Amino acid sequence: MRRHLAVVALIVLAAAMLPVGAAAQTIAFKLLPRYSYATFKTDAPLETVVGHTADAGMHGELSVDPARPQAAKGTVKVDMHTVRTGIDKRDADMRAKSYLDTETEANRWVTFSVTSVEIAGPLEPGTVVPAKIRGLLTVKQKAVDRVSNGTVSYIRLSPEQVEAQKRFGFTSDNIKVRTKLATTFTDHGMQIPQLLILKLSNDIAIETDLTFIRQ
Repeated sequence: MRRHLAVVALIVLAAAMLPVGAAAQTIAFKLLPRYSYATFKTDAPLETVVGHTADAGMHGELSVDPARPQAAKGTVKVDMHTVRTGIDKRDADMRAKSYLDTETEANRWVTFSVTSVEIAGPLEPGTVVPAKIRGLLTVKQKAVDRVSNGTVSYIRLSPEQVEAQKRFGFTSDNIKVRTKLATTFTDHGMQIPQLLILKLSNDIAIETDLTFIRQ
C-alpha cells in the first residue's frame, strides 16, 4: 500500500511540475472586419498619398497556440477595390490595368501569409507583447518576403463579459495584432512613370490593426 501511495504521489508531483502551457492547444481564429483596418502610404516630395480600408475590405484567419505563439500561422487579405485615398480619380487610376489591375481577380487581393513569428514567451491574457512577424507579402501576384514589426495582445473574456460583448462579435478568446511593414512598387513588378515620380513614392508603408476572434 505504501509503495502504491508513493507511486501516486510521484505522478501527482510530476504533473504539477509540467509547464503551465503544456495543456494549451491551438485555437482557430478569424478576422473581425468591423474592428480591423489597413492603410497604405506613399510619401513623395510633392504629395503624400494614404489609402485606407476596413470592414468588408478585410478577410483573415489565424491559427495559434497561446502557449507557443512562435508557431502561429495565418493569412490576411485586403480587397484593393475597397481602398480609398480621398480622390475618386486617383482611386480609379490606382485600380487601372497599368497599376494594380484589380479587374483581374488574382490582382484584386493584397495578401500577407505568416511563415514565422519572433515573440518572447507565451501569450498572457491582458498583456501586450512586441513581435516580429515574417511572411510573404503578395501584391499583383508578386510575392516577396517581408518582416513586420508590431504588437500582439491576447484578450480572454469571462462568460459574463462574452454575454455583454457578443452582440459586437467578440468571443471568449480574442487576439489583437498591430503591425507596420514596408515594401516597394518595384519589388512587386510595378514601375512608377517618370511623370509621377515627384507625386508617388516607390516606397510603400503599410499599417494594420487587426482583431481576431475564436471561430
